[in-house]
Amino acid sequence: MIVINYIMSLGASVMMPIIFTIFGILLGLGVSKSLRSGISVGIGFVGLSVVTKLLADNLGPAVNRMVELYGLNLKVLDIGWPAAAAVAYGTEVGAIVIPLGLLVNVVMLLTKTTNTVNIDLWNYWHFAFIGSIVSIATNSFLWGLFSVVIAVAITLVGADRSQNQVEHFYGDKMKGISIPQAFCIGFIPFAIITNWIIEKIPGLNKVDLDAKKLQEKFGIVGEPLFLGVIVGILLGVIAQYSIAEMLSLGITMSAVMVLIPKITGQFIEGLNPISKRSQELISSKLKGGRQLNIGMTPALVIGHPVTLVCSLLLVPIILFLSVIIPGNKFLPLASLSGLIYIFLLVLPYTKGNVLRSLLTGILTLVSGVWFATSLAPIFTKAVQVVNASLIPKGTSAVASIDFAASPFSWIVYQLTVNIGVTGAIILGIVTLGLAFFNHKKITQKLHTTEKHFPNVHTHA
Repeated sequence: MIVINYIMSLGASVMMPIIFTIFGILLGLGVSKSLRSGISVGIGFVGLSVVTKLLADNLGPAVNRMVELYGLNLKVLDIGWPAAAAVAYGTEVGAIVIPLGLLVNVVMLLTKTTNTVNIDLWNYWHFAFIGSIVSIATNSFLWGLFSVVIAVAITLVGADRSQNQVEHFYGDKMKGISIPQAFCIGFIPFAIITNWIIEKIPGLNKVDLDAKKLQEKFGIVGEPLFLGVIVGILLGVIAQYSIAEMLSLGITMSAVMVLIPKITGQFIEGLNPISKRSQELISSKLKGGRQLNIGMTPALVIGHPVTLVCSLLLVPIILFLSVIIPGNKFLPLASLSGLIYIFLLVLPYTKGNVLRSLLTGILTLVSGVWFATSLAPIFTKAVQVVNASLIPKGTSAVASIDFAASPFSWIVYQLTVNIGVTGAIILGIVTLGLAFFNHKKITQKLHTTEKHFPNVHTHA
């Protein structure tokens, strides 16, 4: 346990290279190739951290200026996902979440209730977060473990069910790769609902504008680097910046739009050898045409231009909406640079449609600020238990978009804590139902493969 806690304390940029290097060696990739893959992944995390900090350092002052100008004084302070992750891994539940999560994954693989091998260990903190707040609220370690198992199982099913859409939308780089990240999985229903509503609205259902069409229609104005400038200047105008400050913010936003996709390439370079070797090894051990998907970090697809455009546009929109949404007490600030993670599994369902993706983002955050407000008391208590220094002086309540604004965490918490045994039974039945449904889909695919292509391996 001490070793696990120490490795987790190193942060993703150090922890993940160590894990992937070891993983590569165990897979028989060789020391040299494994080390190269591990270091490449580490470089990707460092690069993403640098660009995210660049975004936060420039977006933060603009947002703070808006808060002052327009009196956006809400009581629940956003302290960002790093604080949430620290809380998640700082409890007894968090200390064992990785071995527990892997155990659940193995059981589900053996029972054919998932086809995903989740090696995105850093993002196990989402499972740990749910387990930690439930454990602290109920004063029960076992209730925390129960919540972790539920979260892991539902996430694995979600990763399986979204894999085909992810591979089709993002292309060959995601072949045989799924995204078992709980925060991203939680927004898939919003994309499906938004699509369904828009299809019922004449005129609106004809709007078809993706990144490629945006660029073709508007030329350079539709390119990510130019859109970054426009959105940056727009934010500067709202913050009443000087012309020099507006232009500087515009260029910085443009840099973020250009650099993030390049960093994505670094992740792919590091993870591809391990992903391919994993698939080869697993396929050789499995019979009946079953091929598993490798669960990877969502950072692999973070650079899509529609994701970046919608994330930046969502900043002023959610700041405005936070003030007028009835019952909301949460003001998104520190988490705004992480809005990109909302869209990663939304785009495959909206087909990259800018309008539908943005409307989905608005819907998720409108509900998200309510969820964050609702979870703020237990979030604050958890921070006080694990590390009270994370709460700024004079602040009475804290939360974050990731993972307190997630419908996933809110539902699990409400059912286990506020409803109790009955809620836990409901969760258990739903989870088993989803697992059985996934098992049925997996076995149907296997039977189809065996019947029509007896000598060919396809994705189950």
